[in-house]
Amino acid sequence: MSSGIFARAWRKTLLAAGLATAMAVPAAAMAAYPDRPVRIIVGFSAGGTTDIVARIMAKELTESLGQTFVVENKPGAGSNIGAEQASRAAPDGYTLYFAAVTNAINYTLYPNLSFDLLKDFAPVAMGAQVPNLLVVNPNLPVKSVQELVAHAKANPGKLAFASSGSGTSIHMAGELFKIQAGIDVLHVPYRGSAPALTDLIGGQVQYDFDNMPAAWPHVQSGKLRALAVTTAERSPTAPDIPTMKESGFPDFNVSSWFGLLAPAGTPPDVIAKLNDVIVKAQDKPNVQENFKQLGAVGAKQSPAEFGAFVKAEVEKWGPVVKASGAKVD
Repeated sequence: MSSGIFARAWRKTLLAAGLATAMAVPAAAMAAYPDRPVRIIVGFSAGGTTDIVARIMAKELTESLGQTFVVENKPGAGSNIGAEQASRAAPDGYTLYFAAVTNAINYTLYPNLSFDLLKDFAPVAMGAQVPNLLVVNPNLPVKSVQELVAHAKANPGKLAFASSGSGTSIHMAGELFKIQAGIDVLHVPYRGSAPALTDLIGGQVQYDFDNMPAAWPHVQSGKLRALAVTTAERSPTAPDIPTMKESGFPDFNVSSWFGLLAPAGTPPDVIAKLNDVIVKAQDKPNVQENFKQLGAVGAKQSPAEFGAFVKAEVEKWGPVVKASGAKVD
């Protein structure tokens, strides 16, 4: 073989080897993921339900994947500050966002967001769902949802429902009920769930759709009366409380849901690995016990199923937000 022919053959061999190596590097990188700590951004302060569920999932991811998953709280603008920061992160699986129903509501509530929940994120996995409780002051002469509707219709404009703030998921649940029941009631926003429940217990307002972790202790103590849970199925925490569907509202299915998103463009192999851990974690007794204390239930979904769920939530809450007239400062 002449030296020229040999050189050309050698170059082809090197080129082929180089291409094979280049193709193997991403596969090896995916297999090694994660090879350094991962941060999960939460758009709310520490201690709330979103933060608690995120930390439960972060612990499971840490134990299963051998790298630390750190929750970073970035509160502000109804969770939009954290979401915006996560949407701009590199799509490499090392910055994730723990979303909540608030983000689906904000899609319509905030007209000038700098990110798009449906385009700038890739769905990873649903973490958990927490029902709201429809609770009333015990002095109100109603013991069922239908009795509450009848009482409201007999007293138009005289009943008021509380919420943790204008535009919150609790407010939107109340507005959805108002629309579906066809009742004339007043919305009274508070700065958080605690003062809303305090005034409900005191009789300044008549009912509320609050998250189960906040409302359930007051039901157990007798300070409030629970009429229904807002999810499609009864809650394991309160199995004797009927659903809104059982109470004559078949299309009323509301939950505070929490799930993991990644910046758009994150490799599918990374998303699949994260989804697998979160889905399997929901069968673990310790996770189920933690969920039970929150009144939460797991929700095993593929990335595609979770993406479809988030899109449906955006579409569900958009008209309710517009009908409510809710504004943000």
